[in-house]
Amino acid sequence: MGISIWQILLIVLVIVLLFGAGKLPRLMGDFAKGIKSFKTGMREGEAPPPPAQSQAASAEAPQEPKVIESEPATIEASAVKKDEAAKSEAAKS
Repeated sequence: MGISIWQILLIVLVIVLLFGAGKLPRLMGDFAKGIKSFKTGMREGEAPPPPAQSQAASAEAPQEPKVIESEPATIEASAVKKDEAAKSEAAKS
């Protein structure tokens, strides 16, 4: 038992009723754009690696270490008061 033409037509009719005739062309257009994007990405992934000379030149150049400066952490006054209260309660018990 295979799928007959009537079953295919019924499925197509249900899809048209669900998505509407106006949304189907946009949906197919978006689908086509996705496929084209995927193919473009696959071609970019197959690009040959850069020449070995440029890698060797960059490896020979000394790199200075990067210094990351951070600002001192600030503690909220309410947090300090809570800590002092907890310490005093612990000392009393």
